[in-house]
Amino acid sequence: MDPVIIVGAGPVGLTLALALARQQVPSVVLDEGPGKDEPRLARTVVLRADTTALVERLTGTPLDGAGLHWAGWRSMRRKQVTQEVRFDDVTDPAPLHIAQHVLTGTLRAALAGQRLVKIAVDSRLDGIEQEPSGVTAHTRGPRGTWWRGSHLVGCDGPRSTVRKLLDIRFPGRTAVERHAVAALRTELPWDDEALLHRTPPWRTSGPSAGEVTGRPLPDGVWRLDWLLPPGKDLVTPELLVGRIRETLAGWSGGSTPPYELLDTGVHTVHHRLARRWRVGRVFVAGDAAHLLGAFGTQGLDEGLRDADNLAWKLALAWHHGSHEALLDSYQEERRAAVAARLRAADQALPLLRGGAGIRAYVPGAARGHDVLLTDGHLGRGPLGAPGTYDGSPLAPRHLEAEVPVDTPPGAPVEDVRVTAEDGSFVRLRDRLGRGALLVLLIAPGTGVWERRHWVGAGIMPRLAAAVTALPCPAELLVAESYPGAAAHTVLLIRPDGHLVTALNGVRAADLYAAAEAAVGGPDGSGEPSGAEATAGSASK
Repeated sequence: MDPVIIVGAGPVGLTLALALARQQVPSVVLDEGPGKDEPRLARTVVLRADTTALVERLTGTPLDGAGLHWAGWRSMRRKQVTQEVRFDDVTDPAPLHIAQHVLTGTLRAALAGQRLVKIAVDSRLDGIEQEPSGVTAHTRGPRGTWWRGSHLVGCDGPRSTVRKLLDIRFPGRTAVERHAVAALRTELPWDDEALLHRTPPWRTSGPSAGEVTGRPLPDGVWRLDWLLPPGKDLVTPELLVGRIRETLAGWSGGSTPPYELLDTGVHTVHHRLARRWRVGRVFVAGDAAHLLGAFGTQGLDEGLRDADNLAWKLALAWHHGSHEALLDSYQEERRAAVAARLRAADQALPLLRGGAGIRAYVPGAARGHDVLLTDGHLGRGPLGAPGTYDGSPLAPRHLEAEVPVDTPPGAPVEDVRVTAEDGSFVRLRDRLGRGALLVLLIAPGTGVWERRHWVGAGIMPRLAAAVTALPCPAELLVAESYPGAAAHTVLLIRPDGHLVTALNGVRAADLYAAAEAAVGGPDGSGEPSGAEATAGSASK
């Protein structure tokens, strides 16, 4: 069968290729560049715990040395610290701050030995043709040719050629915010702590007072971002150096410490959302599908979640035939999740950037606004938390044995220690992304006994038989405990780590119905979707 064609060799496209390979699906990555990335320390990304775990799982490489997990976070207003956060690996894991070229290099290194992935460099997409049996991509450049695939995914950024060829509208707001950015090596009073400083005392009042964010990287490097006033005024070298010197002096007690300026830039935030994410056999993901980034929200986080969501659905369709309802659910789930974050950011924008006038009418609003901004930067609350798929078309209906746990259906599961089928202890997240549903039994005491003592006892034989009879591949795991789950609770988890349901004991019929719904229905397919029905051919 033909491979999946991935257009774009940024972090999202490379992650998708690795995720497909993990599920034994071949792919071709069309890279319009030479196959390497320019080092830019002023271009960094912040990954939350779930997306960090995704990259580490796919690459087999811990990212601790490549990036920096912050020790803490502080919010400041003028001279006052309004909020401090200390991270905990168990209950409150720290975000990972990493240069984007380092992240991309890690993904490329993992793909170098991957036999199921071919990267075609100097290959710029020029046209797309679709038929009922597949899709053809035409490229131009030194290695211009055509490629045949089962599906095509556009991970080709904000100016996506795939999106334009398919005439997909990309409405939204332009230049929501602008930031001057500098990467420099220096010593600051906070070791490995990130901070947000609003209305710093060394700035005068008014629209230019703004805020500055400091985020540490490895080797004593910091990325500093200054919020710029509305407009298109040029950021001159003199202005940037002035901001650097006054900020470092303000944070260091009055005198500017030595620093080495490594990189600079201007970061402009846009808010846009593609109308459609699927047209027949073609999909868009990452910046080709959405742009967001105000108040600390990170578009790459959502792009990686796009890849994680789409990979297992494409893999199921690639291995087992047409799964139209399942493939349609990619747009319904991911577009709704990103749209919710965009709405939250757009609603917060007038409050957080409205100046002192609004704060004068809302007692305590300034502190509340700082908390909201912190949530955005740290991946919490409506501005930053991973989306849930509570309204998913893949959610099962009317399960008599369904019971509540601390994770609601559709939300990402907690990463607990589990016992695998071979008796080894692993993390739950390590078993994700293999193309199989996970069935997790909560059985206190199993962690202190060898597997051979309990695998044939109690409800295990009945549960193992129920898992074997499911309509799709599934793996049986056992855990000592799970937040909010009673003993003998059975959790059904999707390959991308979102909870399908939790059942009270071994209920074979409910488990089967939930698994059937999770892969798109009784036959894993449906009538041709609107996207499929209207798909024809698209070319430049």
